[in-house]
Amino acid sequence: MRPGVVTVLCLVQFVDVLGVTSVVTAIPAILHGIGADDAAAGPLATTYAMFFGAMLILGARLGDRYGHRKILLIGIAVFGAVSIIGGTATALPQVLIARAVQGAAAAISAPSALGLILHTTGSGPARSRALAAWSAVGAAAGATGFLIGGLLTTALGWPAVFWVNAPVAAILFAGVLLVVRDEPAPGAASRLDVLGAALLVGTVMPLIAGTALLENRASRVNAAGLLLLAVLVAGLLTWRLRRARWPLVPRAAFRSVNLRRGSVQSFVNTATTSSSSVLATFVLQDQLGIPALLSGLALMAFSLAVVAGSAVTGRIAPRLGPDKLAAVGTATIGAGNVILATLGSSWPWIAAGVAVIGVGLAAASVAATGLGTTVPDELAGSAAGIVNTGAQLGTAIGTAVVILIATAASTAVGWTVAAVVALTCAAWCAARRTPAIPR
Repeated sequence: MRPGVVTVLCLVQFVDVLGVTSVVTAIPAILHGIGADDAAAGPLATTYAMFFGAMLILGARLGDRYGHRKILLIGIAVFGAVSIIGGTATALPQVLIARAVQGAAAAISAPSALGLILHTTGSGPARSRALAAWSAVGAAAGATGFLIGGLLTTALGWPAVFWVNAPVAAILFAGVLLVVRDEPAPGAASRLDVLGAALLVGTVMPLIAGTALLENRASRVNAAGLLLLAVLVAGLLTWRLRRARWPLVPRAAFRSVNLRRGSVQSFVNTATTSSSSVLATFVLQDQLGIPALLSGLALMAFSLAVVAGSAVTGRIAPRLGPDKLAAVGTATIGAGNVILATLGSSWPWIAAGVAVIGVGLAAASVAATGLGTTVPDELAGSAAGIVNTGAQLGTAIGTAVVILIATAASTAVGWTVAAVVALTCAAWCAARRTPAIPR
């Protein structure tokens, strides 16, 4: 393996995930700068995530079909180029188009980057360390994005959250060209199911948008309509996956126990951590009156804990195995949510709670990604996209549901629900045994 391969590919993950949250902090400044109404805040916050979550599986299949390195380079180039559109925007449609294309480019890049990591590291301790690094930068990027977005907006103005991506993308593009050489052979015999891809996008996008709208009482009728649309299109997608000659998701993927379990675990991981972080932000800013920038600094405890936890996880993962590691990780996430539910009324305890959650997420993410991608070689690319999609849906759905519960009851109840879900998953993981990989 060439030096720096894992580092470069993990940086791709960092930039892709950072894009989800970095612009969120700048939304008020963007609306003021382009003269848009406050109602545009919702689309600005969700457009990137919609395209990112909806196109991950398609991105994985493009990598399988045309080569992961080539697709990764295309995704990075588009991500950087479209940032110029966002940075020069003078109207809302221009910003929304930039966010949509950025999300799509990130969705194309992320599965190929993970697929290349899996291919270059083989199996054993090297893969465990690589997956630990991948999980660490992904989780840290999500929380760090709020802080970086706030710093850039305060120091340089809102266009900086777009402009900064252009030089970063150029550096990543050069890095991939220089250090990433080896990749699995593309599957030229398979074709892309365009209708299946369209139906998948038509399922995931309204699902993510609908769950986001649930958080606001005034938009819940629209949310219900979008969720109904997602269910209807999902029915058509199921029909297409069964009938297509070359289905977007290979039929063998549905038979893979490892992939199913890894995807479920990824969903639970983000559902019980992203939601807790959002609630912590509300408490810090709305209840305790702490400014946004200082709140971001308090929540950096989460990012630092993920990084530290991943350093340890990479070493112990081969000894524990994915099931015990997942059980330990999700149990720790549950414990962090218990701390927040019982003591999360002051910023030191909030910082402590999210730090415990961060340590748990480091272990749980490595376990879920490792298990979900422990599949036959021909499924590796698709598995990377499916596991990532599970994580994105967990963020969207988990955050919406927990905020709904917190709004109806209290933040403590919301954190309690997250704790119960995480601890239930821990018990389920502890009772399972990883099956062998069919060959």
